[in-house]
Amino acid sequence: MSFEVFEKLEAKVQQAIDTITLLQMEIEELKEKNGSLMQEVQQAQGGHEALERENAQLREQHNVWQDRLQALLGKMDEVN
Repeated sequence: MSFEVFEKLEAKVQQAIDTITLLQMEIEELKEKNGSLMQEVQQAQGGHEALERENAQLREQHNVWQDRLQALLGKMDEVN
């Protein structure tokens, strides 16, 4: 093999190593970002569940007040 061919091969190998290194760094960054996003998703799910529980409680309170109001209206009808 001639010296020029060897130099070209060496340059290509170095370029491949540099590209691999950059890709590994990008993979690490993406893994960190993915971890952060997973935490955000879990927090959002927890918030969603809390809102669903609160909504159920408010609906129950609404139903209780509606029942009490109906009972009062019924008593008023009996008086009239």
